[in-house]
Amino acid sequence: MEKEKQMEILKNLIAIDSVNDNEAKVADYITSLFEPYKDREDVDIKRVTYAPNRDNLVVTIGKGKKVLGFSGHEDVVSPGELSAWDSDPFKAEIKDGKLFGRGATDMKGGLAALVITMLDFLVADKIPGKIRLFATVGEETGEYGAAQLTKAGYADGLAGLIIAEPSNEMKEVGIASKGVIDYAVTSMGKGAHSSKPEEGINAIDHLIDFANEVKLLMEKFDEVDPFLGKLTHVQSVFQGGEQINSVPAKALMKGNIRTIPTYSNQAVFAALNGLIDKLNQKPGYDLSIEYIFPEEAMSGDANAELVQLVRSVHDEMYSDPMKVVGNTGASDGSEFLHAKGNFSIVQVGPGNDSEHQSNENIDVDIFSQSVEFYKKLAVAFFN
Repeated sequence: MEKEKQMEILKNLIAIDSVNDNEAKVADYITSLFEPYKDREDVDIKRVTYAPNRDNLVVTIGKGKKVLGFSGHEDVVSPGELSAWDSDPFKAEIKDGKLFGRGATDMKGGLAALVITMLDFLVADKIPGKIRLFATVGEETGEYGAAQLTKAGYADGLAGLIIAEPSNEMKEVGIASKGVIDYAVTSMGKGAHSSKPEEGINAIDHLIDFANEVKLLMEKFDEVDPFLGKLTHVQSVFQGGEQINSVPAKALMKGNIRTIPTYSNQAVFAALNGLIDKLNQKPGYDLSIEYIFPEEAMSGDANAELVQLVRSVHDEMYSDPMKVVGNTGASDGSEFLHAKGNFSIVQVGPGNDSEHQSNENIDVDIFSQSVEFYKKLAVAFFN
């Protein structure tokens, strides 16, 4: 495909405002690109609805028992303050060799490159094997689409999965990623006038006790993963009270934990639940905890066949050696790893560190070259 047409596809994807919602329009557009081939025996297009206006898309091309998975998410994060952008975040512009727009790097760039790779195989009528694209909803807020597709069996039996998350301008391959535990602790007390605090129960005081102890508790998870480092914990939200002259009857704290494969989410849950139970033994304490869309950490093997294949193809195309890394952020891989079968998952895609920022961008040449990388990788995979 000519570079001009490649840019048109990426620009059209960026023009779709799919901020944590509205992914069905992304699925509509990608479907339209494959429509000319829908009657072929080796092409299958399925829409999998998660919620109104939120459709996953699964496109399979080629034949054979061995299946290579491609994955990219359709949603993007909010552009934030529009005045911080030099251009309209949903109207892609090219300047100095870079294309600017929300999702350019994370990750409509990677998604577009995978789509173009498959279209090029179809146009040439030289599909090296069975390739299945997963275009998912809700990755930025909990990997909902990947979880849904995994539970429905779409990823069962894969021989390998490539997730086109940005990987430092195609210089890195991610083989592991941290898990996520978002939690919310609610402290219930008893309201009273601040002049008579003995008549009330201060919910904030009790929540502060939890906040102090949970910090020490999380520090006990001190093992170091060679690719991901340590488990991390951030107390990110603290709310309580209604007015300055009242004893607060309710308080809320939220925290974010990024786990490593050494510690399962269940082990962390057990520690947190144990702390809640211990504090609730004290007179007047009424604490409860809720977990919000937890994701397990994804481990990886630097010596896995798929990782070595990625590095080999990379060496053929790029002058700098590819670095094997872990990713501190979660991805759809955290859900796809629960699919039936034994297969490796790697993250490699065009893009840079401008994700989730104003003036997000992608290098045009690196984006175009990533298409050639994916094509060579697919051919090598089936050979």
